[in-house]
Amino acid sequence: MIYQASHHHRSKQLGGMLSKELQEKYHKNSARVVKGDNVKVMRGEFKGIEGKVTQVSPERHGIAIEGIKREKLKGGSVDLYIHPSNLMITGLNLEDKWRQNKLEGQKAKIPKEKSVEPIKESSTPKEKTIEDKEKTTGIKEKPTENKEKPKQTKKISKTKQKSKEKIIKSEKLSEKKGKQTKTAKTAKKETK
Repeated sequence: MIYQASHHHRSKQLGGMLSKELQEKYHKNSARVVKGDNVKVMRGEFKGIEGKVTQVSPERHGIAIEGIKREKLKGGSVDLYIHPSNLMITGLNLEDKWRQNKLEGQKAKIPKEKSVEPIKESSTPKEKTIEDKEKTTGIKEKPTENKEKPKQTKKISKTKQKSKEKIIKSEKLSEKKGKQTKTAKTAKKETK
């Protein structure tokens, strides 16, 4: 199943164990190996070698490390890929804030700059009084009575209009139902 796994599943499987110091610090036993991490080879031909991760390859299911290369017959050198289960992470690359938050056990979201927004309360009316604004912002405002009064009257008139419309609709529906019941009664009498 490992060889038939999709790319994102193979990528998740490239995790290595953390060193004792990192385990104590982050309260985790393992983490995914990322380019830039410092690792130590624990098993195999290159046991004991420490280096920085240069490449992580889910296709080859391995990790390339600085200083671990094999020479070709015709000259030149090639990176050797080591399975992550044979490695121990000694230093983490924490340039990625998401990874750092995830390791520390916080929410994985990156903190964003928040703009100052007024507190919304569902139980209070939409418009705050001048005294409430002075308490929350600390800025005194001049009362503008001319602007506030028409808004209140408009709101009242809209609510009255809506309630009148609802009453009219309900009356029309009751009239229609009454007509339907009368016609149904007359139809039954005629059939008898």
